Amino acid sequence: MNFSLTVLGSNAAIPANNRNLSAHLLNANERFLLIDCGEGTQFQLRKYHISMQRIKHVFISHLHGDHFFGLIGLLNSMHLHGRQEELHVYAPAMLHDIIHLQLDVSQTMLKYPLLFHPLAMDQYDLILDQERLSIHSFPLKHRVPTCGFVFREKKTPRKVSAPRSYAYCSDTGYSEEIVPYVQEVSLLYHEATFMQNMARAAAEKLHSTAIEAATIAAKAGVKKLLIGHFSARYEDISPLVAEARTVFPETFPAEEGIVLNI
Repeated sequence: MNFSLTVLGSNAAIPANNRNLSAHLLNANERFLLIDCGEGTQFQLRKYHISMQRIKHVFISHLHGDHFFGLIGLLNSMHLHGRQEELHVYAPAMLHDIIHLQLDVSQTMLKYPLLFHPLAMDQYDLILDQERLSIHSFPLKHRVPTCGFVFREKKTPRKVSAPRSYAYCSDTGYSEEIVPYVQEVSLLYHEATFMQNMARAAAEKLHSTAIEAATIAAKAGVKKLLIGHFSARYEDISPLVAEARTVFPETFPAEEGIVLNI
C-alpha cells in the first residue's frame, strides 16, 4: 500500500520567500486526500503534476484564510474540467454556507456531488472509516475552532510490516493534550511558526515554536517530525530545524514539493 505525503505549501498567513500556503496531499493506496487548501493550492497541484480530479476527500482544519481560501477555486476548476465523481469535504460547519454562497453568487451548479461533513471541533472523533484506513479529527488550541487529523493504516492479516500513520497538527499553541491523539505515529506534522526567542509572541497568537513542536514529538514518541507553517519573517528556515533537532533529532522541514514515503 502506497502511503506517501507531498508538501504543497509551508508558509504562515501570507505567501512569502517562495513558500506557498498550507496544503498537504496524502496518497493512501492511490486514494488522494487533500489536507488544508490555502490560496494557490491548485497551482501547486499542477506544478507537481498531481491531478486534482484524483482527490477524493478534502480536510480543512479551520477557517483562517491561509488554510481554506484556495478551496472554492479548486472546486470550480474541478467543475470546469468535467468532474463527475463525488467529492467529500470535512470542515468546520460554517464552511458549508461559505462555499454555497460563493457558488450561488457566481450562479455555478457543480457537475459533481459535493458532500459536506461538519467536524466536531471539541472532541476526538472518527470521521472516515475505510477498509484499509481510519481517519480521526481532534481539537487543537487556536484562536478559532481548529482540528488536527490523524490517518492510520489498519492492520490486515497479510501485512507483515507495522501499519503506518500520519498526524497533521495545523495552527495550534503548545498543548500536551494532543499527545494521546498522535502517540507513536510514523510521521507527525506540527506547526512551528516561530523560533524560541519568539515564544511569548507564539503563546499570545496561539502558535508554536520549533522547540515546542519537537517537545510534542518527543513526548508522543513519534518516529519523525515535519515542521512547517513558517512565519514570513524567516527567509531561511534552517535555524528553526536546527532548534527543533536539539530536542527531537528526527526533525525535517516541510519543503514544498518533497514527497515523503511514510
